[in-house]
Amino acid sequence: MDFAQRTIDIARRNVEEGGRPFATVIVKDGEILAESPNRVAQTNDPTAHAEILAIREACTKLGTEHLTGTTIYVLAHPCPMCLGSLYYCSPDEVVFLTTRDAYEPYYVDDRKYFELDSFYGEFAKNWEERRLPMTHAPHEGATEVYRLWQEGNGGDRRVPGAPTA
Repeated sequence: MDFAQRTIDIARRNVEEGGRPFATVIVKDGEILAESPNRVAQTNDPTAHAEILAIREACTKLGTEHLTGTTIYVLAHPCPMCLGSLYYCSPDEVVFLTTRDAYEPYYVDDRKYFELDSFYGEFAKNWEERRLPMTHAPHEGATEVYRLWQEGNGGDRRVPGAPTA
């Protein structure tokens, strides 16, 4: 099966049905494990990006938060939210089929605090320097939750079974 073409076909069908032009296909052992179009327009959920939805489905099917052994096909280079999710689930490879520069003449999705052209630089700033207003409100009880987690995790700070470098 041509997984790149499958990704394009899902995105095309989503556009024809009134959705946005993005899709993801997750492959394991030569078979499709999960796939999804972007569903933001249909659900009014700003986190319903194709990558997020397909990752959720794949992880549920496998019973793990780790997608080692998979290749993830995405229509376009992932946004920062999806890129973070892709890093977090640890696939073997991510294949993207187009770039923002290539699709920008046809599609732009800038927001109040989020323009793709500048977001990676914005994200790299210290929290106090970002355009998104953020306030650090230290509270001792917040850190206590992490101590409690470590205690319940046998004294280990790391998530059991998480792939590491």
